[in-house]
Amino acid sequence: MPPKAKKETKYYSGVGRRKTSTCVVRIYEKKGGGIVINDKKIEDYFPTFDLQKKVKEPLSTLDYLDKFYASVKVRGGGSISQADAVRHGIARAIVTFDPDLRKRLKTSGCLTRDPRMRESKKPGLKRARRAPQWRKR
Repeated sequence: MPPKAKKETKYYSGVGRRKTSTCVVRIYEKKGGGIVINDKKIEDYFPTFDLQKKVKEPLSTLDYLDKFYASVKVRGGGSISQADAVRHGIARAIVTFDPDLRKRLKTSGCLTRDPRMRESKKPGLKRARRAPQWRKR
C-alpha cells in the first residue's frame, strides 16, 4: 500500500530578532486570520494590549489582519523584546509573500531591525559602566 500523501500547505516564512530574542514566523493565506505564538493564542501569550498591538502592527498597517494566519515560534529575551522580534518576523514574511509591500512596511518601521544590545560587563566594574563606590577616606 502506498504511503499517504501529505497535504502541503503553502506558507511564507520570516525570521525576526531583537536583543536576544529570535523568532521564526510562518504566515498562511487563510481567511479569518489569527496569530498563534508558541502554541498559544496571542491574547494568552502577550496579555497586555500594547504588546498585542505591537505584534499586529505590520498586518494592521497593510489592512491584512483577516487575510493571514500566523504561526510563530519565539525564544530568548523578555516579553517586550519577543514582541519586537515577532513584529520583525511577520513583516519579513509578508515581504516574501509580496515584495511590492516592502516600501510600505519600511516606512512604518517594521522591517528595521533594532541593533541595540546589552553592553557586556567590564573587568573591575560591577556592570558595564557601574564602578564601585568611591571613598575619599
